[in-house]
Amino acid sequence: MNKRFGLVVFVSGAMLSSVVLAEPPPPDNVSGKRHPNLAHAQKAIDKAFSDLSAAQQANEFDMNGHAAKAKELLEQADTEIKQAAGAANHAHK
Repeated sequence: MNKRFGLVVFVSGAMLSSVVLAEPPPPDNVSGKRHPNLAHAQKAIDKAFSDLSAAQQANEFDMNGHAAKAKELLEQADTEIKQAAGAANHAHK
């Protein structure tokens, strides 16, 4: 019975890690030529997102949901950066 439980836990963990690792970072779509600072901020978000994914894997996703929440906040920040670039584009037409 203990072997079966261990196998179920292992398979469940492997499935969960493959789903989380498959999650792509936020896309870069702010022009580095028009908005170099915003584009740099997006690259920092991508790096942070990748580092969080690595930390989740290294810690077997045992971080009480904090890393996942941080990834959600990074996605929100990426959206705000895109909106900031759009607002700047609109203001400087």
